[in-house]
Order: sequence, then C-alpha cells, then structure tokens
Amino acid sequence: MSADDLQLLAILALLLHWLVVIGLSVRVIMRRRPVGILLAWLAIILSVPVVGVLVYLFVGENRISGKFVRRARAIEDRYSQWQQALRTRPLASTDESGVDVQPLASLGETVFGFPLLQGNRLALLTDSDTIFRSLIEDIERSTSTCHLEFYIWHPGGLADEVLDSVIAAAHRGVMCRVMVDAVGSKAFIASDGPGRLRAAGVQLGIALPVGVFSSIFSRADLRNHRKIAVIDGAVAYTGSQNLVDPAHFKQDAGVGQWVDAMMRIEGPGVESLGGVFLKDWEVCTGQGLEALEGSHDVVPVAVQGEAAIQVMPSGPVRQPLAILQVLLSVFYMARRELVITTPYFVPDESVLTALVTAAQRGVAVTLVLPEKNDSRLVDYASRAVFDDLLAAGVRIAAFRGGLLHTKSITVDGAFCLFGSVNLDMRSLWLNFEISLLVCDREVTGRVRSLQAGYIRESQLLDAAEWQRRPFRRRFLENLTHLAAPLL
Repeated sequence: MSADDLQLLAILALLLHWLVVIGLSVRVIMRRRPVGILLAWLAIILSVPVVGVLVYLFVGENRISGKFVRRARAIEDRYSQWQQALRTRPLASTDESGVDVQPLASLGETVFGFPLLQGNRLALLTDSDTIFRSLIEDIERSTSTCHLEFYIWHPGGLADEVLDSVIAAAHRGVMCRVMVDAVGSKAFIASDGPGRLRAAGVQLGIALPVGVFSSIFSRADLRNHRKIAVIDGAVAYTGSQNLVDPAHFKQDAGVGQWVDAMMRIEGPGVESLGGVFLKDWEVCTGQGLEALEGSHDVVPVAVQGEAAIQVMPSGPVRQPLAILQVLLSVFYMARRELVITTPYFVPDESVLTALVTAAQRGVAVTLVLPEKNDSRLVDYASRAVFDDLLAAGVRIAAFRGGLLHTKSITVDGAFCLFGSVNLDMRSLWLNFEISLLVCDREVTGRVRSLQAGYIRESQLLDAAEWQRRPFRRRFLENLTHLAAPLL
C-alpha cells in the first residue's frame, strides 16, 4: 500500500471519527437531560477520542432491553386497574400527623399510582441480626407464599439461614419466588444457592442479566436495587438491608461492617408491596399472572394498626424523575428539622440547592454520612459539595460505626421517607428503587431516634477546620465532582 493510500485512509478514518463524534454530540444535546450531565458527556466524547464514544454507547443512556420494555407495557393496563382498586382500601387522612402532607401524597399517587393507605402496623428493625431473625421466623411460619426481591444476596452467615428457611418452606408446599439482581448478587448466582433453590421447587428470577452482547442494547449498570419481602400476603419488609450478613461481606474494604435498617409491615400496605414484587417478577421472568388482584396472595389486607404508608416504586421506565420530584418536595416542605442518612451522597444541583435553601430559611438540616465509604470516587465527589452545605449551616455528621447504609429522611418529626434510595444520581436516575412514605408521628419518632443514635456515633464536621484541608484534597474532590453526574 502506497503512502498516498495510507494518507487517504487516515483522512477517511479521521473524517469518520468526527462524523461519529458530531452525530453523538447532537444526540446527547437532543436528549434534554440536566445541563451538568449533558456537559459532562460532551466533555468526555470530545476530549477522549474513540474511548469517549465507546463509553457513551455503553453507559451514556438509560437503555433497557426491548424484551423488558415489551413485557412492562404488556401488563401496564392490568397493573393500573389493580392500582385503581387500591382506592377502595382504607385511605388515610393526611392531617393526622399534624402536617398537611396531602400535596405530597397526591404527587406520589400521580407519579407512582399508589394511594396513601391507613391502618398499618410498622416495626422498625435497627440491626442486621434482628432483621434476619424476624424475616426467618416469618418465612418459617409461612403457609402459602414467600416472595423475596433483593439487589444483593451474598453467601455466608445469616444469609445462608435465609436460604435454608426458604428451601424448608418450599418443601412444606409454600409457593416460593426469589428474584435477585444479576450484578449485585453475582456471588450468590455463582454459588450452589440457585441450584439448591431450584431443586427444592423454588422459582428463581435473575433481574436484568448482563453480557457483552446484551450490553450493546441495554445499559449494564442500570440495576434493580429494591429490597422487598412479602410473606403470605400478610407481612412485608422493605428498607436498606440486602440479604447480606455484615460479618461475611466486604471485610477487606476497610469501612467496617454495613449498618442497616428495615421496616416490617402488617396491614393494607402489604398489598401494595406485593403488587410491586409481582410486576417485577412478571417483567423479569415473563411468567404471566392471569390476574394481579385476588391471586398469588396480592389481596386486600385487614387494618392492623394506625400508621399511614404510601409505596413509591421508582425507576427509569415509568416517570423517571418521580423520586427526584418527591425528594425535592419533601426538602421544601421542611419547616423546623430535616435529618437525612445515606451512604452515597452525590447530589445534583437541584438537590444541593434544596438542602442549602432549607438551611438558609432556618431549618435545622443534618446530613449523616459514613466516615469511610466503599467507593473512593463517590467519597471524593460527595466531599466536594461540603463547603456549600457547611457555609449554609447544614450539619454534616461523619458516622464512625461502620458503613452507614440506612436510607432515611425525617421531616419535622411528623413524617419520613424510608427505603432503598440513596441521594446520588444512580438512585435518582438509573436504578429501580423502593421507598415508603410514612405519615405517623410515632413511627417517625422511632426513625428519628435511630438517626439520633447514628449522630451520637458520629463526628460533626467543623466548617473552619474543613476549609483548612490540603489543596491536594480539594483539587481531587473538585476534579472528581466533574464526573458526579455520571457516578
């Protein structure tokens, strides 16, 4: 091949590259996403030839497999009809907490489809041992169904006892369905656990499977991050706890044991969580459910207590901004106190502005984060915004008792949000998550007491001392913050 031919090929390759870059840049602009995310992707595509294009093609958009979307659309009408039937259950009076949460409940019902239901008995479980023992006892007492949906199932310790209890339930004739995320539960999937479940007759679903070929058509880091258990259609669990024994998980990460909490629910709200599970199950497995209401233990549940709860399942398929809308509404509703616990804090500009604004208008805002994080990038990106928060008067508490994994928000001691949602872009934009709006002062008080315990095990950051941290750290934090919309 002559030198002229090589020169021509080089010119054509360069021209092709720039055509791809320009075309992809136009596509990014036309997606109409937040400006920070848009600019971050444009910078990557334009500044890192070839690699930037490939990175965007794999993780730049919330692509979900066509099969997943088709299944979700196929059952949407049936699912919506069942949600409408929930309006015949005991609806909550939204002024009983002393705070008018009707606008928030109306927003939740509009974007998620679930009403605020009265008559629930809630038990806050505040450590992993208590959570596992309670869940195992309920599974051991089950007579009809056992439905588990978790982001992470990791072999070892108490998680193995859950496995044994599910297998025993299946041997008793209980209909057991287990759904785990393909990425979060890869260690469990590679173990003998799935084989033991299937041998016992347990139905196993792997949510959002990944592979080299499938990654071209669906985003590999878009995950099912929910934690749901529904037993006999009568009792349910949700919160931050995965099927992970802290003593057997990430022991070499240098962050201590994970610290979690769950809510055990009895009452009408159980039906809502059961419906979320069964929709996820049908979309994941393709196993059709002839009717949602009145089958598979998704049935009306009698009043068990006084608490009002609203189930909020969020994700990128339907109303992708829904949970962000709810969070912003909650932050702006606060009048006296706002306390937040989250392991991963990478806020976008809207969340940061809402927290700063709350503090500046006199709300006592406290943000409780783990002192050490298992993600170095998230840690640096999170610390980059501490200056703004501290300057506004936000208290930042660094939890020293392990990796604080509980996701909770209490507002004025009147109501709270509790579930699987982190205050990062992944939870707000990418993942399938589950949250509870709890409108009950007594239950909110328990959550607030739990938060107070976390704060007592924390070191409050001093604004003046924080300003004196080395320039190298400040630079790394701000540099990492540039990629915050992508974390």
